[in-house]
Amino acid sequence: MDRRKFMAGCLGLPLLSQVGEARAQAGLSKIIFPFAAGAGGDTLCRLIAQEIAPALQRTIMVENRTGGDGLIGIKAVKGASPDGSMVLVTTGPTMYLLPMVETIPSFDTAKDFMPVSLLARFEFAVVIGPGIDASDFKGFVAWLKSHPDKTSFGVPSNGTIPHFMGSKLEKDLGIPLTRVPYRGSAPILNDIIGGHISFGITTLADALPQHRAKGVTIIAVSSAERSPFAPDVPTLKESGIDLVADAWYGMWLPAGSPPEFASKLGAAASAALAKPEVKEKLTAIGLIPVGSSADGLSKELAANTAFWQPIVKATGYKIEN
Repeated sequence: MDRRKFMAGCLGLPLLSQVGEARAQAGLSKIIFPFAAGAGGDTLCRLIAQEIAPALQRTIMVENRTGGDGLIGIKAVKGASPDGSMVLVTTGPTMYLLPMVETIPSFDTAKDFMPVSLLARFEFAVVIGPGIDASDFKGFVAWLKSHPDKTSFGVPSNGTIPHFMGSKLEKDLGIPLTRVPYRGSAPILNDIIGGHISFGITTLADALPQHRAKGVTIIAVSSAERSPFAPDVPTLKESGIDLVADAWYGMWLPAGSPPEFASKLGAAASAALAKPEVKEKLTAIGLIPVGSSADGLSKELAANTAFWQPIVKATGYKIEN
């Protein structure tokens, strides 16, 4: 190689790094949320956008790119320019379950995205209706065994954590269960109250209002410890089921984004989540603020992938794409 060209290339490296960083500090940023407006995750995005905008000295918009169980928004960020103009906030399960269940995975989380921060956790609940003669999980299992024709349960959608929680419960309990997929939590709760299905697995936040109104009964939560939102309800582990299945929201940039910007963005998000007023708003909708380093998010993703992979594989469930 020509020595002058080699030296010129070396001298240009710092300049290229500065240009990359400058690109990541310029322009309008978007937080892409791949689900509909109005839900807890959407509120989380809008709170974070509002809080981190001053620290990043830029205007930040939230855009809901819905469809494909989150895939439309995920692919939009995957294909975006790695200049800091577009970030992804979505649930952890979309980032590790979708590649497991697609016949041809549309993305590889580790290769196609740069982790930024774990944002908030949320929990799932096992819910029964007023017509079930049981007051706790063990009593409900006994009821199921004595009513083999009433083992249908609702989940917010196929291919979700509640779907695979049901598969694990079926295996661990040794009771054939019939899964009924819905579009969201509200129709599940309505059908539980109406006696059309025996139980449901959905987010704790969605089930709590009906639980408090005595319309349904939450008999177990999926978290490692009792939920601060329902401290009277035992966990599945306390009820004899070896299963911890809380979920979470995380933030990612497209692969190849400047690491300095990712670090700055993660620090801003974590600082926002530590504010008392932000914590109060998030806990009001059933979210537990976390905040983490990029490494913390990567470890969480790896642990969840390792846990759910054999469970999902055993079901044989696939999405044709």
